[in-house]
This record gives sequence, structure tokens and C-alpha cells, in this order.
Amino acid sequence: MEKTTLEITNPAGIYDPRQHGYSHVASVSAERQLVFIAGQGGSRTDGILSDDFRTQVSIVFENIALALRSKNLTMANIAKLTTLVVDYDEVKHQILIEEPTRIWPDLNFPVNTLIPVQRLALNGMLIEIDATAVG
Repeated sequence: MEKTTLEITNPAGIYDPRQHGYSHVASVSAERQLVFIAGQGGSRTDGILSDDFRTQVSIVFENIALALRSKNLTMANIAKLTTLVVDYDEVKHQILIEEPTRIWPDLNFPVNTLIPVQRLALNGMLIEIDATAVG
């Protein structure tokens, strides 16, 4: 398999978003495979949702990593995330900086759009993230 050509950049003239756990631009060469991962919630196969936001965030990223592994990809292959958060506030904002920083310690974060929402599909679901990866 050829090395993935995914470039993450933060152009001059736009503020540096890395302190908030994301990047501005992800570009992919056209001959690559795109992998789209449906919105993942904060439960494992047992369907149990923790009341703790950080726990749900951690499980969401575990689920995304499992989906990527099924295509022989890793978190480093992600170009774009869309993050939906119920009752978004500063505490949740900080967690959404800390958790991605554990995954991408080089601060080469995927592009991410964060959308505060009133509710998600299931009672107790606090976060949902979908991903687009490049293989």
C-alpha cells in the first residue's frame, strides 16, 4: 500500500486553531481512498452510556479507531471530523482540547467542525463524532 498523502495545514492570516484541538485545512491527493465513518457515540457494544462527558469522548475516539482499523487505517489518516455536543460549555470545550491532544500529540489535528446541539439520537448521549479518513 502506498503512503497516504494527507496534508494538514494552518494558513498564515487565519488564527492558529491548534490550541483548540483542530486544524483549518486538510488536503488529499485525488487518487486516494476516502473512508467515511458514521457518527460514533460514547458507548461500546453493550450500549451503556456513561454520565461522564470525558468517558463518552474517550469511547467515541476508541470506536472511530476500531472503524479505521477495519480498513487498515489509524487516527493519523483522519482528515475531517464533525463533532456534535449536547449542552456545550467551557468544561466540555476543555475536554475536547485535551482528548484530541492525547491522540495527536504533534498537534497535527484533523479539520473539525463543532456543533452544539440540544439533543442526540439516544437519551444520555452527550457527544457524536463522524470522521472522514484518507487511505
